[in-house]
This record gives sequence, C-alpha cells and structure tokens, in this order.
Amino acid sequence: MSLDEHRPPPAWAGDVSLGVDAWTRRGASTDAGEQTHDRSEVEPGHDGARVETRGGTSGRSSGGRRSGRRTASRTTPPPEDEATQVPHADPETVARKILLDQLTGQPRTRGELQAKLATKLVPDDVATRLLDRFEEVGLIDDEAFARLWIGSRQPGKGLARRALAQELRRKGVDDEVAREALDEIDPADEEHAARLLVRKKLRTLSRVDDQTATRRLVGMLARKGYASGMAFAVVRDELRSADREGLEAPDA
Repeated sequence: MSLDEHRPPPAWAGDVSLGVDAWTRRGASTDAGEQTHDRSEVEPGHDGARVETRGGTSGRSSGGRRSGRRTASRTTPPPEDEATQVPHADPETVARKILLDQLTGQPRTRGELQAKLATKLVPDDVATRLLDRFEEVGLIDDEAFARLWIGSRQPGKGLARRALAQELRRKGVDDEVAREALDEIDPADEEHAARLLVRKKLRTLSRVDDQTATRRLVGMLARKGYASGMAFAVVRDELRSADREGLEAPDA
C-alpha cells in the first residue's frame, strides 16, 4: 500500500465548487507574490492569525488590528529649506543701522545713543568702537549739541542756566562740556527772558492780591532755574511797572 492511500482527502474533496475556490485562492496568492518580487510576506499575528506585510509596513490581521511598525519616512523630519533660512545679523551692522536711524532728522548726544544701543543688547565693545568712529567723522558732537540745545530752550522756554544744566545732564552731556556752553549765555539775555515770563504770567493774575501774585511769579521763575535773588528783583520791578506792589525779597 502506498503512502498516498493513507493521506486524508482534502476538505473540498467530493465538492467540485470547493475545489475550484481553493485552487483559485492558491493561484491568486502565487501570482501576486511573483508580481511584487517577494515584497509581500506573511507573518503570524499576535493571536495566531496571519498578517500580511508589504514593503516593511504591516497590513491588517484577520482580527482587524494593525501592527505597531512605522516606516522611517513617517518619523524622519524633512530637510530644512535653505531658501527660507535667514543668516544671523552681524552685531556691528545692526548697531550702525540703529545709530543712523537715531541721528536721522535730529542730533543726539553720545550718552543718548549709547543708552539706545544698550537697550538693543549691542555688545559694549561694538558700541564703543562705533561711537568713537561716529565722533571722529562729526556725526556725534556733544559740544555742538549743547550749544544748539541752549539756543532753543533758553529763549523759547525762558530757562535759566541751572535748569538748562539739568536738562543737558539728563541728555548725557558731560558737565564740563555743558559748563562751557552755558558760560556763553549773556546774563542780560537771561534777565530779559525772566521779565518776559513774568509779564506773560502777570496778565492771568489780575484778580489776585499782590502778595499772592508775587509768590506765584517767584515760584514760576524758580521752576525755570532762576536764582531767588534775581527772581524777586524781576518780579518786584514788573509789579511796580503794572502799578502794583509786591513783596520784598527775603533776607538771605
């Protein structure tokens, strides 16, 4: 007796339709394997069911679950677009641009410009080098700035030397540089500016008594930087010119 006689018959034996279906499935699987050049593999799933994988990506098992594998293309970030990359700005180029923008339309002191560069986080060595260079070529000139500032604020706002010195200090002008510019103020011009201030303010004090008017006028001149002696002298003279009597200056 041959071995074939003891082999159990296939499940579809006796039923031609089952045999055709089994043969068709087996043939289709073989053809697909030849077309993909062995790219498809059959692996056992977690529950024993067959899982078909294609090109390294898991397919679905008979239970409808996917394998946890992922392709490298899904996890690797795309390369950066060189066309959209912005080069780092040179600190010296940035600082020079800031200085030129600040000096456009009006002069500024070295102190003001240095403070501006500091707020933009420009390194100190870069700021110092550029500020020195701008001074060499005349773009920064604290002496000229001080004279220009005094020439506009003293007659325009009626400020005295003390008030002008405080403003120049806030602008970053060195005290010695400011003093040289302030020494050019003519005392007669300073007194004339004080008289103009008093005359203008006096027109609004017609309904107050002379003592109150004196206090207000002297206080105004003090805020403008005038010494108390000059302030009382100017106010007294202007009140008398207006046929009013003011207070005498207090003893020093």
